[in-house]
Amino acid sequence: MPTDIRKMDLNLLKTLDVLLDERNVTRAAQRLALTQPAVSGMLTRLRDSFDDPLFVRTQRGIVPTLRAQALAAPVKQLLGEVEAMLKPPTFQPATACATLTFAATDYALRAVVVPLLTMLRQQAPGIRVAVVAVDHARLQTQFEQGDIDIALLTPESTPPDLHSHVLFLESYVCVMRADHPDAISGSLSLDRFCALDHALVSYSDGGFTGATDRALANLGLTRRVTLAVNSFLVLPDILRSNDLIAIVPRRLAQHTEGLVTLAPPLSIPGFSKTAVWHERTHRDPAQRWVRETLFTLSQAPD
Repeated sequence: MPTDIRKMDLNLLKTLDVLLDERNVTRAAQRLALTQPAVSGMLTRLRDSFDDPLFVRTQRGIVPTLRAQALAAPVKQLLGEVEAMLKPPTFQPATACATLTFAATDYALRAVVVPLLTMLRQQAPGIRVAVVAVDHARLQTQFEQGDIDIALLTPESTPPDLHSHVLFLESYVCVMRADHPDAISGSLSLDRFCALDHALVSYSDGGFTGATDRALANLGLTRRVTLAVNSFLVLPDILRSNDLIAIVPRRLAQHTEGLVTLAPPLSIPGFSKTAVWHERTHRDPAQRWVRETLFTLSQAPD
């Protein structure tokens, strides 16, 4: 009757492999760091499992039966595969092939993912990146099902049971076209700021208020927001074509052709950008390397 695999001890196969190599119980025991009676007992169990003597005694030691000879190669291969499986996985960026999916807003795509892509092309060209919109209602499910690997959020929107790392603290600047009258003057008073027409980014409901309006309200002031859009990336084209101004994250305003930045004439609280990931990918070497690369890039001087 065939042996039930659930009753097979992997150590028995290791003993069989060593006995096939050594053809001597004493030497096999030394190599296995066991006593000779222990190895003899394991050989007895092997014979029961395979219903074959496996080894027979001769004047020069023991020799394998035909059944044992047939087992030699598959047993050695199996043990090698198990040993490889138990070794900690290694990761070589230059030769790695993987796909990572980020959940990000258009701001995080520009401020975080774009610099990461540049680094990946240099150090790990085999890693592909997909970017999807942040869906807070399905975030937990997306992580659990492997639909996303890293989400770029704020601490306030980060679920408490996920891993997270603060990438940076963002501040705001005032942006306008280069030949805007206030850009030419190089300064912007608070009264002038409130009098100008503003563009605002509203991701959720197309509203006309944001962090700037809350800061103004604390001073008993208001501004005139005449345009609300749902994307930071469209703002440069809008601002270049008229006298609208906008308060935008500083990292988004960098390297924007045809636009200039001025310090806002009031204090506007910034925000933190956070990388978030699930426990299921926490120890994966490829994802760990990408996360650490992301952390390093985010702390680099602009």
